[in-house]
Amino acid sequence: MSKHGTNVARILAVAIAAIVCLHASLGAQLVITSPVARPAPYREDQILVLPKTGQTSALERFCAQAHVERLAGFPGLGGLQILRVPGDETAPGLITKFQQSGLVAYAEPDFLRFLNAVPNDPKYTDGTLWGLNNYGQNGGTADADIDAPEAWDVLPFASNVVVAVLDTGVRYTHEDLAANMWVNPVDGGHGFNATTGTNDVMDVQGHGTLVSGVLGAVGNNGKGVVGVAWAVQIMAGKCFTNSSSSDSLIIACMEYARTHGAEVIVAAFDGPGYSQSLSNAIYALRNDGIIFVASCGNGEAPSNVPLNVDANPRYPACYAIDNIVSVAYTDRRDGLGVLSNYGATNVALAAPGEQIYTTWSPSDNFYTGIYSGTSLAAPAVAGALALLKERFPAETHHQLIARVLNGTDPLPALAGKCRTGGRLNLRQALSPPLQLTLRSTGGQLPMELQLNAGPNRVGVVEISTNLTSWVPVFTNTTSANGTFDFTDLVGTNSPRRFYRATATP
Repeated sequence: MSKHGTNVARILAVAIAAIVCLHASLGAQLVITSPVARPAPYREDQILVLPKTGQTSALERFCAQAHVERLAGFPGLGGLQILRVPGDETAPGLITKFQQSGLVAYAEPDFLRFLNAVPNDPKYTDGTLWGLNNYGQNGGTADADIDAPEAWDVLPFASNVVVAVLDTGVRYTHEDLAANMWVNPVDGGHGFNATTGTNDVMDVQGHGTLVSGVLGAVGNNGKGVVGVAWAVQIMAGKCFTNSSSSDSLIIACMEYARTHGAEVIVAAFDGPGYSQSLSNAIYALRNDGIIFVASCGNGEAPSNVPLNVDANPRYPACYAIDNIVSVAYTDRRDGLGVLSNYGATNVALAAPGEQIYTTWSPSDNFYTGIYSGTSLAAPAVAGALALLKERFPAETHHQLIARVLNGTDPLPALAGKCRTGGRLNLRQALSPPLQLTLRSTGGQLPMELQLNAGPNRVGVVEISTNLTSWVPVFTNTTSANGTFDFTDLVGTNSPRRFYRATATP
């Protein structure tokens, strides 16, 4: 399975002598006060309000007097409400009335979010899965990939993990997705369609099926492609029917995912509007330990010139919430994608996203490799997190995210473009490389060593006097920061000693 043919144990030896050797109605614009004030598109026909504590009844009376219809509510999100804008009102005008009522914590537009698909580029249509295993094909750079074959030696399946895809739905009958679709035990459906309020999540647009294939196309079935996770439970959250949607529909799918067992959510969309409602919904996910993987976007229409999202935030990727993993994309030469947004603070890492061959929706055996963008990179990271959740089920979202970020491959093209300056490396996330180092002793005994192997790994320190026969002398489990220390109480008259460490993958 490994590109090197075998799963070689990685061992680091340190030689020591006396001295060491060694994101409805469209088109309206509103300037909204936010961390960065920017015109942002929103729905003209409805708004979002959050009642103040104890003011729900008073707010109902206020709505009745103003002839404002309540369309939906989210009790699990503090009582957030979707309100219809009457025909004689505008959304900004109605927001002002509610803000002045004293009955709401906030009132805001129902901002629009846009899928991160970009125009087709037919130059590469051969379908090679270079992002998983790049050996220099089609002008690429060898090893400009996520080291998937090596990682699959450790774990290819995340059968117990539910990942929600907030998108255009999923073609759940596709030959390479059907076996990996989550099934609702109550109604037999595969998710929730917020646009119709039903469980009909069939994808006719295609974007959600593209995303799902990268995340979890069935592996080792002799058909089509393979996802980052060979087996995973894909839950469809249909909140887009074309290239745009609104926060209320997205939040409805998020709430469905939160209350139906999703552990990872992938959101391959963005928009400039800062929404307190969307932020609060992601924070609710965070409190339940759910990881939210968001693409950072492909420029801004109509020019699609890439944006520094630290200066021009895109949401949901740029909310400062610690369960969000925002993703840029790289090309087959390990460069930053030509259309990829970036940000040294708000973007966490990058993943392959140039012309990724994956499942598509026209039929049950249809595939394509003509799309590029952060929409193809984010599900690769979501798939990696699903595998990590399977492997380390007791770990918190902080710990799992740290494994991904700490295991990236640093790239010159990403320096200053994302927090890690690196591209996803699945093998290193699942099984961080060993590092055994000598702690400073000033040349004095006893010898103090530190093992760094990633969090919660069992490591063994071994000693030899001849580099042939090795004796285990210390076994321990690394801490949350990925290390443990070992002190060898060797005497001054002891022969020269060599140290090495081994660890579970």
